[in-house]
Amino acid sequence: MVSAIWFTVLLALVATERLAELVVAKRNLAWSLARGGRETGRGHYPFMVVLHTGLLLGCAVEVWAGGAPFLAGLGWPMFALVLAAQALRWWCIRTLGPQWNTRIVVVPGLSRITGGPYRFLGHPNYVAVAVEGVALPLVHGAWVTATAFTVANAGLMAVRIRAENTALAGADA
Repeated sequence: MVSAIWFTVLLALVATERLAELVVAKRNLAWSLARGGRETGRGHYPFMVVLHTGLLLGCAVEVWAGGAPFLAGLGWPMFALVLAAQALRWWCIRTLGPQWNTRIVVVPGLSRITGGPYRFLGHPNYVAVAVEGVALPLVHGAWVTATAFTVANAGLMAVRIRAENTALAGADA
């Protein structure tokens, strides 16, 4: 029971972090649009919102209603991965500055960012999302949520990365 309470606190902290991301994204969207930015890939965005909300709710339901246990040998390493995913996500946000968004928005004339984590990966934020999607539920043994999110997220990322790459290729042309 005590571990479920602490896990719920973790979920609340992640939810708060998500809300902070949305505040940054809204500010950055206004910045981008004021500079002629164009949004693409709107069709999948509502599904992304539902999926990420479902991750948090699924974790809570599986632990509280389903009785998923905390297994220290799994939970602590997964907690470390959750922290690493958050660090990577905020490294991406900091590196992209006002160009970072939860939506796909390209501002004409701006060069592609190639510093920070983008030196190593084309889409490091999505690596953070994938790691968090597995690790967060497994902090408290929520295997069903981890599996369901991972499968759904793989489909979403296939669509999103394709849309983002197309938008960026158009901007580079």
